Amino acid sequence: MKLVTAIIKPFKMDDVRAALSDVGVQGVTVTEVKGFGRQRGHTELYRGAEYVVDFLPKLKLEVACAGDQVDAVVEAVIAAAGTGKIGDGKIFVSDLDQVIRIRTGETGTEAI
Repeated sequence: MKLVTAIIKPFKMDDVRAALSDVGVQGVTVTEVKGFGRQRGHTELYRGAEYVVDFLPKLKLEVACAGDQVDAVVEAVIAAAGTGKIGDGKIFVSDLDQVIRIRTGETGTEAI
């Protein structure tokens, strides 16, 4: 089992959700986060004053999936979230040792 964590631009969420649904993902956890990568934020002009936006708004998606589904999930996120511009985000894939569904007590891939 794997945990796929993706950091994406907020306006791409609907596209990513549809793409994940198309590859058979049944659940996703979304968190609003802020951060920066290589772009190091940007400057904006507001009422004549210039100020620096250090942390940019992003969405963090977490998808638990079976090991054989990882490539499809990653490819779906890349295709749906990519704009070709800086700040598109990152995808992290990590191992899940154990998953337990609280309601039924199911474990492993049955709990996903």
